[in-house]
Amino acid sequence: MKDELNKSFDLLINKLLGWMNSIVENLPNLILALMVLMLAYFLAKHISRLTLKLLGNRVKQKSVSNIIARLTTVIIVMMGLFLALGILNLSQTLTSLITGAGVLGLVIGLALQGTLSNIISGIVISFREKIQIGNWVETNGFTGEIIDINLKNLTLKESDNNVVMIPNKLILDNPMKNYSLTSYLRVDLSCGVGYESDLEFVEKLTKETLEKTFEKIDDSKPVEFFFTEFGDSSINFRCRFWIEGTKSIHNLNATNRAIIAIKKAFDAEGINIPFPIRTLQFGNKLGLDKNATDKEV
Repeated sequence: MKDELNKSFDLLINKLLGWMNSIVENLPNLILALMVLMLAYFLAKHISRLTLKLLGNRVKQKSVSNIIARLTTVIIVMMGLFLALGILNLSQTLTSLITGAGVLGLVIGLALQGTLSNIISGIVISFREKIQIGNWVETNGFTGEIIDINLKNLTLKESDNNVVMIPNKLILDNPMKNYSLTSYLRVDLSCGVGYESDLEFVEKLTKETLEKTFEKIDDSKPVEFFFTEFGDSSINFRCRFWIEGTKSIHNLNATNRAIIAIKKAFDAEGINIPFPIRTLQFGNKLGLDKNATDKEV
């Protein structure tokens, strides 16, 4: 029993001595590996700051700048770690780490496919100059002002003050109409006048009224006027004109002003804007035979 304990103790001492000798032999490599790790850490930190500074003027979304800076940091630190393991001659450990990272990345990619798709889409959207916070857009059946773009979704505030969050993937996969890309909006207004009206005078008066009410943008965008149909109680027309604006509220305000101005102008000239008329006819017009009816009774 005593001999077995001595033998085990000798094995333990020899093992510890072997480890000690290995550490002493590899001490220069260990110091060099630690220096490489520290250098990679400080280098990653400075490059991260530089990345944030460079992206600050190019990327509108701070979250995107942060994620890119963090990815840069992780890549540099991982490169430093692999280099340090190589210096320590831990090639087998390095191979295991690479294999494990590959398998782990595959599992995470399959599990978070939708999330990763939205993140990538968010990065792409953030770099698009034609999609910015404050733009008034129409996409995926919703219309509103972009109030936020992050790595998960795009947030719209609709005209009724409701907030809609749309996944970034849907933004890239579906058409988007951006009303803010141009500084002009076209207002479309319909109305009707009585059949007794002088149609040429109505057209002239409407155009002059709109030109006085709204400042002309340029010669290529005049007021347009078209009679469209003979209605039930009026001859209907449609007029179109341009205003400076980028949001639906600008269109509504212009429509409001145009209706008030046209109504005042028509009233001043005695032009009738008729309302729908329904004729109710009373009396026995069905040609019933009164005598035949009495006989049946």
